[in-house]
Amino acid sequence: MNIENKYPKLVLSLIFDAIGYLSFVIPGIAELTDIVWAPASAYIMTKLYKGNKGKVGAVISFIEEAMPGLDVIPTFTLMWLYTYVINGKKEEKTIEVS
Repeated sequence: MNIENKYPKLVLSLIFDAIGYLSFVIPGIAELTDIVWAPASAYIMTKLYKGNKGKVGAVISFIEEAMPGLDVIPTFTLMWLYTYVINGKKEEKTIEVS
């Protein structure tokens, strides 16, 4: 686990989730902004998290942003938690056993 990339990714994840929430600020334009943000968030997810995790996260992020009412799910932050907290503990246990 590279600690140097861990916390900047958390900050970026929080920022990208906040951008997804912005569609709720001005009523009536949520669907219009989601048309642009859904594919953008999927692309960003693949760049932020490499490999299969990033691809699966991108699909989930796209669906979450494209579906009405699901914008409240913090997809980027959940991916960060999965990568560095949940999966990170599994990797640490694997290293200890070896």
